[in-house]
Formats: sequence, structure tokens, C-alpha cells
Amino acid sequence: MKLMTTRPNLIFIVADDLGYADLGCYGGRDAAFGQVSPNIDALASNGLRLTQGYSNSPVCSPTRFALMTGRYQYRLRGAAEEPINSKSKGSSTLGLPPEHPTLPSLLKQVGYQTALIGKWHLGYPPHFSPLRSGYDEFFGPMSGGVDYFSHCSNNGTHDLYAGEAEVQSPGYLTDLLSKRAVDFVHRQSTQAAHGQPFFLSLHYTAPHWPWETREDHALSEEIKSNLFHLQGGNIHTYHRMIHHMDEGIGWLVQALKDTHQLDNTLIVFTSDNGGERFSDNWPLVGGKMDLTEGGIRVPWIAHWPKAVAPGGVSAQHCMTMDWTATLLDVAGVQAASDHPLDGVSLKPVLLDAEHQFDRPLFWRMNHRGQRAMRSGDWKYLRVDGHDYLFNIHQDERERANQAVLYPQRLNDMQHAWEAWNQTMPPIPEDATVSLGYSVKDMPQR
Repeated sequence: MKLMTTRPNLIFIVADDLGYADLGCYGGRDAAFGQVSPNIDALASNGLRLTQGYSNSPVCSPTRFALMTGRYQYRLRGAAEEPINSKSKGSSTLGLPPEHPTLPSLLKQVGYQTALIGKWHLGYPPHFSPLRSGYDEFFGPMSGGVDYFSHCSNNGTHDLYAGEAEVQSPGYLTDLLSKRAVDFVHRQSTQAAHGQPFFLSLHYTAPHWPWETREDHALSEEIKSNLFHLQGGNIHTYHRMIHHMDEGIGWLVQALKDTHQLDNTLIVFTSDNGGERFSDNWPLVGGKMDLTEGGIRVPWIAHWPKAVAPGGVSAQHCMTMDWTATLLDVAGVQAASDHPLDGVSLKPVLLDAEHQFDRPLFWRMNHRGQRAMRSGDWKYLRVDGHDYLFNIHQDERERANQAVLYPQRLNDMQHAWEAWNQTMPPIPEDATVSLGYSVKDMPQR
């Protein structure tokens, strides 16, 4: 007999710096060893794959603010950091305020058991932590990037926590996170029998630098003073890192099957932003830190056997915070009245892949003074003071600037962006941009 809860279990899987075309189901090439992402590809073929989905930001922590709150990240001071870095440790302002309603806190109020396994990157204890923002359990790093073996962050300090206590847990971090997620699912199967659903955030650090596979333990000592690993890495290591994550997702799906929870579990998979050094973003240009398509267009996959028909493909426009609204909607949870959502529920799209609705999307970045708006087929983009207009439907690569041909459309979109921006707090003067490398380290992409 299958165990079913009235409300679905929810699993939100976030890869770190994964490129748009890194997965087989998004056109990615096979690696020398074969398929890079067979388990994730299976979620797509047995569920819904979105081709026009975006992250809220082209860099880590701002997107995570949007995911947690279901609101444009610009509303919170900590999200103005691009991204939050280790120098913010001890800050009482650069993090997710514990009093702010969040996806896990709202789900917890209606009986969900909540856990974050993986990367937090929304501020440091004692002022901020997953446990202060709605999660019952936490296992993972607090910062943005850590070594896969020593679990140290870029400033050399150990950064692996269980709750708010540092823990030593030897092993390859991707596997540690996957095994913890499997254990959580097995533990929750007993609660599911009594009608209690769970919400699991599984936020991998893969395939974020440093470039280490399971077999690269020796590299950990070599690169401990520079986790950006500028002198190392290659596409072969990168493919393996994705594959290790994919294997862990396969373990997780098998655990759901073994405990009879798969049918009524909504699994959402995405990346926090576009790809980095070794990623494949084809046919898009740019990547992490860019508001060109390669920096913000990301994979979006939804798998829910009870409700989502297999093999669906949708061109619905959406961004990270829309999935926050979606999870709350399918769980029957209302947003807090004093913190209304900016995200829009995609539940109708889950139930019918052909369903589409108009969804204007807006972005801004302190880095290079970037701004962007996507509306229908069109995109307005500013980079380094230059304004562009692209028809994304015809030109996903953003090479054919239509500004001269359609000056009125450009003007209308500029004004629409300005009107939206007036509803957001201004970028603080002390907000920082943290770049790990520049054109002096490698040529411009």
C-alpha cells in the first residue's frame, strides 16, 4: 500500500553555478564516461521541463534571499551584497532576518517537517542561521563556497555545521549532502504514515569551485589558500562533479520509492544562477554575474507523479521566487499579509504544461550597473551604460540589437523598468561586489 499525505512532500534541489546546457535534458553533451546527468534527465522526462525559466539573480546569495522569501531580493539589505562574503561574519545586517516570514517557516506553521541540507549563504550565526528562519534541521556550510574535503571556506576557516554547531564529518561534501538527504527521507517515512509531510531543501555546492571530484582528495591541501582554484580544473572534472551530484539525486529518488513517498512528492530542480568557468550555456552568452541570458536562464524541472504529467515541456516565463509561491500554493499555505509575495504560483503550469500567462520579469545588479527586463519575446538590457533590445524568441544569443529598429519599444521597456525600480529600495552605497577573478586571470567570455 502506498503511503499518501493530504499535502505533498516538497523537495527543492538547487545546484550551484550550473550552466543552462550542462544537463543532458537541456542539450548537454555526454562526457568521456557517458551521460553526465541521467537521474536528473529522468526527472525531466517523467515530469515537466521549463525552457524559459530564470534565477532571481546571476549570483548566489541574492537568489537565495528570493527563494526563502518569495519576494524580490532587493527588499532586504543583505541581498544587496553580490554576493555575501566571509568578511560579513559577525554582521547583524548582512543576512536573512529571522523575523521575516520564509518558505520553511510558513510551511512549518501548517505542520511540515523542514530541513535544509546543503549551502545556506544567508548570513552567519549568532544573528542568522537556517534554524532561525524556519528549518527544523540543518546540515551544511554557512558560507558561499567550501572545499569538498576539508570543508573550509575561502578564508581558511572550517565551515560545516549541524544546526548551529560546527561538526567534523569526513568525506566528499556532495556525497555527504546526498546521504543526509536520503537519511532524512527514510526518517520522515514514519511521519508520512501519520499524515505529516516534509519540506526538504537540498542545496548542493556542486559544481561550484574548487574543481574536485571524489578522487581528488590530494588537491584539498594544495589549494587551501585559494579555493577559487584559478590554476586548475577542466571540463572533465566539471562533468564528474555534476555526475556525483546526479548520482546522489538518484539515491534520493530511490529512497522515496523504497518508502512509498515518490508519488506524492513534488521535486523541483534548478540552479541558483548561470554557469561559471567550465559550464556549457549554449546557445546563451555570459554566465555568473551577468544579466545576459547565460547568467540568469537556468534549468527548471518539476517532478510530481501524482499531479504532473510526464514528458511536459513549457515555455512559461518564471523566476526563482515564483517557485516559492508555487510550493506554498500546492501546500495550501497563504503568504504572510505583511510580507506579500512578489512571486506568482506556477501550479496551473504544473497541472497543464500548455498553460501560459504573461509574466514580466525584472533584474538589477550593482556590478557593471546592469539592469534587465523580460516581457514576452523581448528583453531590455543595460550593461556598462549601454542599452540593448533583444528579441529573445528569435535571438537567444543576444547578438542582434534591435534598439535602432524599435526605439519606441525600447523606450517603453526602459520606462517600465524605471517604474518597477521605484518600488524597490535603492542599492546601498556600502553594498559590495565580490569577484573571484577578472580578465587578468582569464579572457572575457
